[in-house]
Amino acid sequence: MLAGRLIAEGQLVGFPTETVYGLGGNALDEKAVRGIFAAKGRPADNPLIVHVSAWEETETLCDVNATAKRLMDAFWPGPLTLLLPKKAIVPDVTTAGLPTVAVRCPAHEAARALIRAAKVPIAAPSGNLSGRPSPTAAAHMLEDMDGRIPLILDGGNCSVGVESTVLDVTGAVPVIYRPGGVTREMIAAVAGDCTVADSVMRPLKEGEAAPSPGMRHRHYAPKGQMTIVRGEDEEKVISTLSRLYDESENACILCHADHLDRFGSRRVQNFGGSMEETARVLFAALRDMDEKKITRILCEGWGEKGVGLAVMNRMARAAAFDILEV
Repeated sequence: MLAGRLIAEGQLVGFPTETVYGLGGNALDEKAVRGIFAAKGRPADNPLIVHVSAWEETETLCDVNATAKRLMDAFWPGPLTLLLPKKAIVPDVTTAGLPTVAVRCPAHEAARALIRAAKVPIAAPSGNLSGRPSPTAAAHMLEDMDGRIPLILDGGNCSVGVESTVLDVTGAVPVIYRPGGVTREMIAAVAGDCTVADSVMRPLKEGEAAPSPGMRHRHYAPKGQMTIVRGEDEEKVISTLSRLYDESENACILCHADHLDRFGSRRVQNFGGSMEETARVLFAALRDMDEKKITRILCEGWGEKGVGLAVMNRMARAAAFDILEV
């Protein structure tokens, strides 16, 4: 397999997962990992996720406790990343100098086949230029990585559409640092309890450590100015989005599917009929706004239950936390 050989030789490969496309390199090769940061234009103080094809492969990378093993049995392969104490074999550059390593077994068969072919764990952030919306199709990754890496595997559109849940399982109670497709409720049902870090829905403070990918620096952002409007009163949400549109130039409203006909002649785009659908289309919609050169993006938000927390986390960071509660 060409892709596996490239990884084994220290080169980088774009590959699909069920969450987003990843930019992969040998997690144990410091030079390859530095190449990932260089290709993305990503600051090296952002830790990377190490992908394995089976849970047994984590035993050489980190200390696996009983809670972590229960979660692996319940959710792997799948969109759950676990933070565990790292072993010396993992270079500090892969973990941004942190004592923990983030490990995940992706559900996409092409991703696991690549790991098996390479015969090494694969470190991979999302396969976009740093700060841009994550790629959920091979064409998105090609936009950002054309000429930067030798190969991108096309595995179709990603089924989840937002990055994996990142869960710290080093303490007595698991803590979510980045929400994703495996929700707090699902984790608590297996682990007995689960909390969400307060930093999930706020920017990091100056000097505050980033234990998970997706917390530091600007993430997922389109080029246009983005504002999120949400609230329990549907009429207020729609009227506020309409007012902001009328006060703006070159605007577009990204709204729930059942509200498409509520904005008259204003430019609107379907943002999904459920939280799960919005998760799948979110990054593609933001890239579409860039392609259409939209300079004012007005988004209808969701609540923060279930997958809604992951959706709002990505939207909030893309909008630099410009959220109007009405």
